[in-house]
Amino acid sequence: MKLLCVNAGSSSLKFQLFEMPEEKVIISGYVEKIGSPDSFWNTKINGQKIRNEKVINNHTEAVEVVLDELVKYHAIESLEEIKGVGHRVVHGGEKYSDSVLITDEVIQSIKDLTKLVPLHHPGNLAGIEAMKKVLPDVPMVAVYDTAFHQTMPKENFMYPVPYEWYTKYGVRKYGFHGTSHKYITNKMKKILGKEEVNLIICHIGSGSSISAIKNGKCFNTTMGLTPLDGLMMGTRSGSIDPSIIEYVCKESGMSVSEVNNALNKQSGLLGISGRADHRDVEAGMAEGNELCVLANDMYINRVVNYIAEYYVELEGKVDALVFTAGLGENAREFRENVVKKLACLGFKIDVEENMKIASYMDQKEGIISQEDSVAPVYVIPTDEEIMIIRDTYELINN
Repeated sequence: MKLLCVNAGSSSLKFQLFEMPEEKVIISGYVEKIGSPDSFWNTKINGQKIRNEKVINNHTEAVEVVLDELVKYHAIESLEEIKGVGHRVVHGGEKYSDSVLITDEVIQSIKDLTKLVPLHHPGNLAGIEAMKKVLPDVPMVAVYDTAFHQTMPKENFMYPVPYEWYTKYGVRKYGFHGTSHKYITNKMKKILGKEEVNLIICHIGSGSSISAIKNGKCFNTTMGLTPLDGLMMGTRSGSIDPSIIEYVCKESGMSVSEVNNALNKQSGLLGISGRADHRDVEAGMAEGNELCVLANDMYINRVVNYIAEYYVELEGKVDALVFTAGLGENAREFRENVVKKLACLGFKIDVEENMKIASYMDQKEGIISQEDSVAPVYVIPTDEEIMIIRDTYELINN
């Protein structure tokens, strides 16, 4: 059975075609700069990466490009071979604690929640609606970033604000990157040979979040009502004193929306160092750029603080600390510095083993801690797409 995984952003569309239940990737690709005159796409098949360019005005045209690629490279002979489509959707609110078949009601709920994630849901919706237009009879599944985190106890997801903000407006912590945290949790259950695992998972990339897993379920996580909360990230500020917003509005004349945009797109590593990509920050550090050093130190401190907080919340009963996502899988010195700062808790880094592991090297996963570390420290590559397809396969076959 051939199933298509789609991750649509505001100006991009990432896709993978799977053969299920073998979980084999047949073809994959990424359409970028949708709506721009310099739009293009990359397609990867049989280990070869092929780039093409043409003006792609909207997501419907992007979907047509994707389906044309599938036929062009004989991943399918006709569209009838596609038996289901799994879509990444950022926010499911409290209503959805698992993936669901997409109906008109589901689409409406995505629209209703757009006010919480205005940077993400328009793209998610555009991808769904474009795919439904081209493949109207194919079942489609929404896989929510927030779903895995809905097991958090109330004391962890509530904010200390007027309670009616929760009952009237849904103000609470929802958490994101749930598909990644779920994948790592399931993988660690197999590695450790137990279901009720206690983990601290560090999904560190351009967007970053840390979760505490207690007895195999999400117990706490760093992102909140929106993905802006928690850790500093590539361009996001993470948690700050909320009074900063009003203060900057008054001092600068900026609107709340403009400040919010700056906190999402002009802050984090970019705000401090002028560089959003941690690889560029590392290059700046090597050149002696003091702001790059400062940005990196701030990032490390915030990661360490949340790990320590969750270590205490789990009462020190931690089966493993796990690094994943782009930076977590590849930034070896960053991982080393984080773990060294956790020495007071009993974590001990194996510097040589740590340096052997990166997703672009022969060794992509493994343990990077010493044997007498209070808990093993793992590097495990995440795979959100396979989680999306597993849920899609399960739902359309039940």
